[in-house]
Amino acid sequence: MSLVLATWAQTYIDGLTLFRYIGSPTSPAAIDGLNTWIGRFASACTRSVADASTYERRAAELEVEWRERLGSVRANSGTDVLLRVLPGAPILTADSAATLLGRTFKPAAAAIQRLVDAGILRQVNVGRRNKAFEAPEVIAAFTALERQLASPEGDTRTSEPVRTVPRRK
Repeated sequence: MSLVLATWAQTYIDGLTLFRYIGSPTSPAAIDGLNTWIGRFASACTRSVADASTYERRAAELEVEWRERLGSVRANSGTDVLLRVLPGAPILTADSAATLLGRTFKPAAAAIQRLVDAGILRQVNVGRRNKAFEAPEVIAAFTALERQLASPEGDTRTSEPVRTVPRRK
């Protein structure tokens, strides 16, 4: 919600200014200012829900695609749970995965390795000895959401972003 309002900053400020009408609260100008602000806020809410729904759909699609790549996944295994939490934690270490899974290091590391082997995760180095893993497809989906949220019309191809956004790959 706040990102949509930030993208629509001038509209947001104009709406607040109209809402802060000084004078009789029952005057036509005061009522018009209130209605304008409520309409703009409702539009921002609608846009926020639509953008979040798009991301949620993409995350669900990714999980289906990943499960197809992996084949059989035992219910409630480390791999099964990691697939479900990956959209909310697309960069992780074996330790952070263990915490997310509520499991020890060994099953978390095994789940990570299975996802690496399937091309769902890829290893990135953090310093000399620390290994981290990222889910490039989740990062791409989040980048698309970020670009969407930075554009007044929801598409940086048709309306310029109002703030710096990651480049499309």
